[in-house]
Amino acid sequence: MPIDLEEISYEFMQLENNKSEIHGPFDIIGDIHGCYDELCELLEKLGYIIDNSQGVYSPQHRKAVFLGDLVDRGPKSPEVLKLVMSMVKSGKGFCVIGNHDNKLLRKLKGSNVQVLHGLKETLEQLGQEPESFKKDVEMFLEHLVGHYVFDNGRLVVAHAGLREQFHSIASKKTRDLAMFGETTGKIDELGLPVRIDWSSEYKGRALVVYGHTPRAQAIMVNHTINIDTGCVFGGKLTAFRYPEKEIMEVKAKAVYCEPVRPFL
Repeated sequence: MPIDLEEISYEFMQLENNKSEIHGPFDIIGDIHGCYDELCELLEKLGYIIDNSQGVYSPQHRKAVFLGDLVDRGPKSPEVLKLVMSMVKSGKGFCVIGNHDNKLLRKLKGSNVQVLHGLKETLEQLGQEPESFKKDVEMFLEHLVGHYVFDNGRLVVAHAGLREQFHSIASKKTRDLAMFGETTGKIDELGLPVRIDWSSEYKGRALVVYGHTPRAQAIMVNHTINIDTGCVFGGKLTAFRYPEKEIMEVKAKAVYCEPVRPFL
């Protein structure tokens, strides 16, 4: 049966991770890994008010953007989740999913995952929480996107970074790249994946802010910046202020976990 093209209607829908109409200002915060005390200190340093009745908010109407890996290895993953979830729910923050968050989600959904790399501690901490909270965490993580595009495409945030050709795509491959980064498929002598240094070749228009791989200092390469400064390993918790392009950081209060590969 022939199709009457005049009867076909089209509806253009904006991708969930496309927030181009939101221009900031933003405070983008690197990998937290359960370091709740350092997170609170950093937010207060950034000018946010932490109020038990009103939640966490910025009097300057800034928005926090969390780069994922909220959980594992650190001492207070549930507290971090509660704070971030409340900010996202109230519209005062955004969050992308990290590989550790994704593994926790799979575990909460009943998948058979290896309880390694700090997940054991997170599950023990969540064991002190009511079942309703675990369900809330599962639902929250389920709806996190892999990356966001802000400010008319001038800013992209992703846990492990993202090449320009994937910025306008929402797919499983894009989500996986945003969570895990690009690797060669090989394992090094420490048992860690050999990563591809995508940032050294990046020439995109958007500034890409990411974390995932801890460094002693926030590193700007081309038009990208890695702000994972290894707080849980005794480093720092770092925020990148946009559009000011300023770095704010606080020192870790302890070495909560020894890194496999020394980075400090």
